[in-house]
Parts: sequence; structure tokens; C-alpha cells
Amino acid sequence: MTALAVTGPSASLTRLLRQLLRGPLLFPLLLLLLATVAVAAMAVGAAGIPLDRIPAALGLTSHGDMTLIERDRLVLLSVRLPRIAIAIVIGALLASSGAIMQGLFRNPLADPALVGVSSGGALAAAAAIVASDRLAANFKLPFALLPLAAFCGSLLTALILKRIATRERTTSIAIFLLAGLAIGALAGAGIGLLVFVADDRQLRDITFWMLGSLGGATWEKVGLLTPFLLALLAAIPFISRGLDLLVLGEAEAFHVGIPVERLKRIAIVLVAASSGAAVAFAGVVGFVGIVVPHLLRLVIGPAHRNLLPASAVLGAILLLAADTAARTLAAPAEVPIGVLTALVGAPFFLALLLRQRGLAGL
Repeated sequence: MTALAVTGPSASLTRLLRQLLRGPLLFPLLLLLLATVAVAAMAVGAAGIPLDRIPAALGLTSHGDMTLIERDRLVLLSVRLPRIAIAIVIGALLASSGAIMQGLFRNPLADPALVGVSSGGALAAAAAIVASDRLAANFKLPFALLPLAAFCGSLLTALILKRIATRERTTSIAIFLLAGLAIGALAGAGIGLLVFVADDRQLRDITFWMLGSLGGATWEKVGLLTPFLLALLAAIPFISRGLDLLVLGEAEAFHVGIPVERLKRIAIVLVAASSGAAVAFAGVVGFVGIVVPHLLRLVIGPAHRNLLPASAVLGAILLLAADTAARTLAAPAEVPIGVLTALVGAPFFLALLLRQRGLAGL
């Protein structure tokens, strides 16, 4: 049976659009979309701000009613802008981590959650919630105990995986992936045990944290997260070519001059630190790391030089849009952001599995 080819004006338009997106139009379009979503996020919410008052609230123009402007400024600077900023940073971290991990594993289904890094952070955070009451009776606990525990849990998980998968200074990616699945399952069992022993308040805290949320965003948290994103973006020029050549196989990449083991170490450290930081401040937000790189790969191709920074921008757009929807759909209550990303990501993931099955002829 002969496959039908799509021809005509629509096919030509699609090819032209892809060529433009792979060229100079990609990042201007993504940044324009990010700015549009950010402006919409400033305007909507439990306390709506009309678009024509936003410039005055930001001090860019003057406005007649100073009472309204002061209220808008307070909402924007204290609540909405920190939340927008943290959504952008965490979305970029999650999507870029997913793109790096897929390139490293040469597996389109890989992301930090799959290898247990996110689960390790979640287990540590749940343990901090359960232990916090007993510790608080004897010690003055810092406000950052929960995110610090989640970050350390993610990093410790990555170190354990690296230790398990490394033998004679060579890291087996297959062992890393399989060990990650086992540790993810172990972390899930640990969280279940903590849920069993938790009281009602702790159980509620664990549940809401596991569902993900960007509530409580502050400029201080944005300042703590931003260096992780800057480090990841700074590493892109140094790892892109290596990730491209890994598609050929580790031996082939080594023979064309890629220091494969050093590339693996850098990639694993970047993914562990980035996903750990994201889990620490947002809880468990799944599917961003899978959905975003695949959407971009379909449009701009697999070259990591463009894929990694574009994933960062599109991840920021996706998480910002999801958070805006999360805080407006049931205002003044909030829908957990992890629920919304799962509602979008899970059908996409299933479609991806079906497509992979079709390509494999199963």
C-alpha cells in the first residue's frame, strides 16, 4: 500500500513555516509569546488588573486614580511578578533538564522524574514535613527547611545513581536508567510509609506539596533559583555538540573527539541540580520535561544548539500559562499546578508512546 504524500499549498506552507522557525524567527517568536503570556498573567487573577492600568502600576506612565494604581502596584510587585518570575525560571529548568536527559540517554521518554531524581527530592521533602514538628520543639527551624531538604534529596539521589552506574571510571547509561527506576519505586514506597505515619495536617501538607504549587513565590526565592538557570544556559554551548554526536553511539562520539565520560558527568550534574532546585521550590511538576522538547523537536529538529535554549523558553511559557490557569480557574482557590500539567502532559505522553509503537512496527 502506497503512502499518500501531502502536497499542494498546505504542504508548501508547512515546509516554509518549519524553515522559518528553524531560522531566525524561532527565538523572536518564542520571546514574543512569553511576553504575551506574562502580560496576561499580570492582568488576570483573583484581583484583576485592566491592561491599560498595568503600565501605570509598573511606574511606566501616569494614571488619574492613584488609589487604584497603588493597589495594582502592591498586587503586581508583591505577589504577581515574583510568581511570574519563578514560573519562568522553573519552567525553563524543567524543560531544559528533560532535553538534556533525552539527549544523554538517547531516549525520547527520559526525564528527571523517570530516573528517580524528582522522587528523591519528594521523599526528602515529605520526611522534612513529618519530622518538622518534632524538630521545631527543640530547634528554631529555617523557613527554607522544606526546599533545602528537597534539593538535597534530589542531589543525593543523583549521586547514588552515578555511584551505582560507574565502574572503572565509566558510567553506564543503561545501568543509570534502570537504577533510577528502582530508586524511584523505592522513594515512592518511602513516601507511602511517611503518609501512613503522618497526622492530618502533615498528610495535607504532603499531599499539596506532591501536587505542585508556585504559591508563596518571593523575590528571594527567585534570586536563589536564577543562578541554577544561568549555569545551565551557560553550559549549552559546551554540551550541545556532544549530545548531538551521542546519537551515533558512545564509541563513535569518542572517536570524533568528544570526551564522553566528562560530558556524562556534566550533564548529570546539570540535570540533578536543575531538577532538584525546581522540585525544591515548586513540588512535583511532571511532564514539562517530556512535552516541551518533543514539541520543539517536531518543529525545529534535534540539534541541541537550538533545542536546549528553545526548550528553556517554551518550558517557561508552558509553566507560566499553567500557573496562570491554576490560580484563575477556581479563584480565589488554586488548582494544583501539577494536576494541570498532568492533564496536558499525560495525553501527549500516551500519543508519543503510540507513535513510537507505530514507528517500531509493533
